[in-house]
Amino acid sequence: MKKSKNILTEKEMELVQILMSDCETTGDIQSKLKRLFAGTIEQMLESEMEEHLGYDKNSVLGNNSGNSRNGYNRKTITSDYGQAEIAIPRDRNGEFEPQVLAKRQVRTDEIEQKIMAMYAKGMSQRDIEDSLREIYGAEIPQTMISKITDKILPEVNEWQNRPLESIYPIVYFDGVVFKSRKDNQIINKCVYTVLAIDMEGHKEILGCWLSENEGASFWAGVCSDLKKRGVSDIFVACHDNLRGLSEAINATFPKTKNQLCIVHQIRNSTKFVPWKDRKAVCADLKKIYGAVNLDNAEYALEEFRETWGKKYPSILKSWDANWTELTTFFEYPQEIRHLIYTTNAVEAYHRQLRKFTKTKAILPTDDSIRKVVYFSAREITKKWTMPARDWGMAYSQISIFFDDRLAA
Repeated sequence: MKKSKNILTEKEMELVQILMSDCETTGDIQSKLKRLFAGTIEQMLESEMEEHLGYDKNSVLGNNSGNSRNGYNRKTITSDYGQAEIAIPRDRNGEFEPQVLAKRQVRTDEIEQKIMAMYAKGMSQRDIEDSLREIYGAEIPQTMISKITDKILPEVNEWQNRPLESIYPIVYFDGVVFKSRKDNQIINKCVYTVLAIDMEGHKEILGCWLSENEGASFWAGVCSDLKKRGVSDIFVACHDNLRGLSEAINATFPKTKNQLCIVHQIRNSTKFVPWKDRKAVCADLKKIYGAVNLDNAEYALEEFRETWGKKYPSILKSWDANWTELTTFFEYPQEIRHLIYTTNAVEAYHRQLRKFTKTKAILPTDDSIRKVVYFSAREITKKWTMPARDWGMAYSQISIFFDDRLAA
């Protein structure tokens, strides 16, 4: 028979006896705990005042001491026990600075932590406001909840500017769109995520950049930021042909190979293909990216050109224009290919991000977007404890193909 883990001390048992008296329901216990909480805070404040003045309450030592008690201020404090009114002693000189309950503090740290936790789980400010009212009887408006969550912004900035590893074998680039307000209009803001696989095979978000427009100058800034934070080399960069990104990567990390996402290329290729031809077109495209080597892929491309070139010239135009960066993965064995031919790693992260932010239809400011993304990323990455699939085999091939750069 298992023993209870809740072994109480003698003093704790005395407290339990106090709570048990005149209590018939859990609500009665909660009410009494609230009174005990308020009373304990007030007694602690009284002790702080005595230490501040240097004499006990009503002591003759206070006569002509230069400072004395001057009544009380009353403040409503919100805690795990709900809202309670606290009497705060004051002195005539106005020098008393309580520590247990700081000036202008109207919530305990536990309540703020709960607000942060609810926000991190994807709850909207309205939902948090309603939950606090229902659970604690506390009226904390959305504007106050926003101010509380704003306290995380210095941590967000620190995370965004933290030092990085010098080498990342694989880095993925992709964006996710949020609705935001600007000049009383609803606009799209894109958060571009840079997600890497490090030398141990673990996924890591290197940073998130917010922009209304992508382009060469934007991506040059992102790559420059990565370099300033310590990144000296990227072996393979995987992305969806984001405008200006390849050029920015080549300018900042000249040895990096660019691999365009094959899955995105297939989607774009079949976007305007009628349903009656789509299955056949996809089958012939698969012969290209599913080829054993580059020679076979080029042969499959020419076969596709003969079959579909006249009917769907735009497909061939896209493959021809991006052929070099679409076929980078053919340079490596299968152990590396399956990690770089698609940006699925960062897209999967963005799908999870969407789940965390689905209750936030419109985010009013850039800071609100940064907070939501950071909180969500912190929750999502808690589960990233295992290396990429078959990383041991992949790393053995990486160490062969990039031996000279690893040594450097």
